[in-house]
Amino acid sequence: MDQVSEIGDALPSAPPCPSKFHVEVHQNPCSTARVSLVQEHVLSALRKQKVAYGDFTVTEFDDAFLTEHVKSISLCDTDLADTGRKAIDLSSCILHIHVFQLHEDGPGQEEIDDEDLAAASHWLLPSADFHGVWDSLVFDEGVKAKLLNYATTTLLFSDRAVDSNIITWNRVVLLHGPPGTGKTSLCKALAQKLTIRLSDRYTYGQLIEVNSHSLFSKWFSESGKLVMKMFQKIQELINDPESLVFVLIDEVESLTSARKSALSGSEPSDAIRVVNALLTQIDQIKRHPNVLILTTSNVTGAIDLAFVDRADIKQYIGPPSPCAIFKIYLSCLNELMRSGIISPVQQLLDLRDLEVMRFIENDATRLSLHLRNVAIKSQGLSGRTLRKLPFIAHAMFVQSPTVTLDNFVEYLSKTVDHQFKEREDLTRD
Repeated sequence: MDQVSEIGDALPSAPPCPSKFHVEVHQNPCSTARVSLVQEHVLSALRKQKVAYGDFTVTEFDDAFLTEHVKSISLCDTDLADTGRKAIDLSSCILHIHVFQLHEDGPGQEEIDDEDLAAASHWLLPSADFHGVWDSLVFDEGVKAKLLNYATTTLLFSDRAVDSNIITWNRVVLLHGPPGTGKTSLCKALAQKLTIRLSDRYTYGQLIEVNSHSLFSKWFSESGKLVMKMFQKIQELINDPESLVFVLIDEVESLTSARKSALSGSEPSDAIRVVNALLTQIDQIKRHPNVLILTTSNVTGAIDLAFVDRADIKQYIGPPSPCAIFKIYLSCLNELMRSGIISPVQQLLDLRDLEVMRFIENDATRLSLHLRNVAIKSQGLSGRTLRKLPFIAHAMFVQSPTVTLDNFVEYLSKTVDHQFKEREDLTRD
């Protein structure tokens, strides 16, 4: 449940802050404490802290109640609020507090007519499988904020009963771009984030990931009724007003190849009926206020125009910029220091602090400049690859359980060189 609270009086010297910030409270799975009571204790803890300078997570508490019932308190997504480097006065800002418990079970499988291949995977949200994924994803140009604002507008238009025959919105998001840039992970993380943010409206969330490969290969020889049966199951989930439902269709360009093959005569006419049935069902479920359709495509030029027309947002997700790469590496190194693999713990500057302190000679500046240079020469690698490189660097170069930060950044640089050499060798074959 959410609670919007004004906290105390503004500190005289505090800078003005945005109207609201979001606080996500991870409640222990075995806790049965009332949400309102958890919120009260969280607000009390935040009063004591008074000031924040960006996102933070607290896992240890002076309050015995919080110690017993709460795993973490996180001030989230402050960078999306465009506060710059200003302090956030926690005693005067409006705080939206979202208390949630994670579902520990993995995905279930949705099967149709005893088919061997599952038609979809089904998660209850918020899920432990997606915990922390949103924060781990780094993008340029405000992609996350754009998607959250889209969801907010969708709900507002539904709440105000805007006539969709006059103003059209389809509840469809299309993320497109090259493989490995985090499109599917972003869809899953967005579903998790919205389930937590909207917990005052919906008791729980559900994510249905449609297995497009099974739809557009095995079932081509059968009727489009199979697709309709799958969406009938999804419709049953949507009919629960307490549930927020996300339908994820990965690699939606499969629609295009299906259509083209059918129209050219290389596939039976039943194939195009399967595709048309899918588009028809999407048109049916988008009428409900508690559903959002999330789709991805790796082949931008091959997306079916019939589907593109249905997408409210068509967001390109490309390879990360050097700035985003630096943030990815920084998060990886901080995690290795937290786990004790990089020891001793040393400070690394973010890019904004680095620009101010770049002419100051100390270890933090020197190492941060080195890491920035590694990020620059890493441009062109996908986010998926970048997240693997610290593991590969350790496997290739570190011969002991621990390594210094200085040495590891150098090993990371060598691993980037090795990655590009491997890519070059593969192109020769």
